[in-house]
Amino acid sequence: QVQLVESGGGLVQPGGSLRLSCKASGFIFSIYAVGWYRQAPGKQRELVAAIRSGGSTNYADSVKGRFTISRDNAKNTVALQMNSLKPEDTAVYYCNVDRVVVSPRPYDYDYWGQGTQVTVSS
Repeated sequence: QVQLVESGGGLVQPGGSLRLSCKASGFIFSIYAVGWYRQAPGKQRELVAAIRSGGSTNYADSVKGRFTISRDNAKNTVALQMNSLKPEDTAVYYCNVDRVVVSPRPYDYDYWGQGTQVTVSS
């Protein structure tokens, strides 16, 4: 049974940094792609960063150059390092997995973890 637990969110000032973690269990994590999504108030959930099983990554234009996704297969975790945070990064952040690539359409997935709240404000 797939289980995803997100952590690491919090309140940070503009320009600050946070490191999110996604802990996975219940499946062979190393062969799965993982994506970080976020949902801001009143907006649709969107994919912001993804990493394939082989380590290749891609990012939404809005976070490129500021966010870095990485994985540790030994610990079944994926991290999202977020630097130079902006108020528009405020959202609940979620991770999800898929066999080859993660979908940019969040509605393709029935299961989601509880997410972790990121608030960027002075």
